[in-house]
Amino acid sequence: MKTPIRSFEDLECWQAAREVRLFIFQRVVPLLPKEERFRLTDQLRRASRSITANIAEGYGRSHHLENSKFCSIARGSTTEVLDHLISACDEAMIPRSLLDEGRAKIGSAMRLLHGYMAYLKRAAHSDSPNNQ
Repeated sequence: MKTPIRSFEDLECWQAAREVRLFIFQRVVPLLPKEERFRLTDQLRRASRSITANIAEGYGRSHHLENSKFCSIARGSTTEVLDHLISACDEAMIPRSLLDEGRAKIGSAMRLLHGYMAYLKRAAHSDSPNNQ
């Protein structure tokens, strides 16, 4: 039996996105050069925070389609994080193994986010007056 969703914190996609954020803050940021503090480091922090924040904000909206729009923004931030990780690897700031680990975490978060967005679209469709 699945645990009921009482908060955005119960959403599997938010939990996976949180893992991405923690990975960035705990594993990637400490490796980045000090001169990147206000460039790549700041962009990675902001983009990874944006993923969880947009999922949470969407959850707080009263309409399924509005929630889905915020999830779409979160999806964009997720791909932004991946691009920044690729750049960090390309520029020899992080090892390939860390990029691969990040890519796996991001892939998991994306799959869960896509599933949640599909659920929201189905729920919005079933709530529409044309289906009643």
